[in-house]
Amino acid sequence: MPKSQTWRVCSVPRCPEYTQHGKCDDHRREAEKQRGTARQRGYGRQHERRFRPGVLAKDPACVCTSEGHGHGAPCGQPSVHADHWPLDRRQLVEQGKDADDPANGRGLCGPCHSSETAREQPGGWNR
Repeated sequence: MPKSQTWRVCSVPRCPEYTQHGKCDDHRREAEKQRGTARQRGYGRQHERRFRPGVLAKDPACVCTSEGHGHGAPCGQPSVHADHWPLDRRQLVEQGKDADDPANGRGLCGPCHSSETAREQPGGWNR
């Protein structure tokens, strides 16, 4: 039986709206607008043509070893996301490194990518 979603107050302080997600629809749209498009965040043609295909060819199965998979064992599900790792894209650019080099990434499945993003990125979903 599927787990039913519970309603809770929006995670933005002083917002009284109820949602089944972390933020109400208005605050979620506002956050996405501030985040910018993929192109605005630096994910251009080189990312599409070089980084992503290179990472997914290098790691066709998810290499995530988070605790949820038991004692550091790789997940092994098909990779669908090319994740910058161990440094994020911003850190690579700041250090003058090639952020589109597939050697600077790892392949992750959808659930692992979401979990890693929530845990590691400033302002992640769980913060």
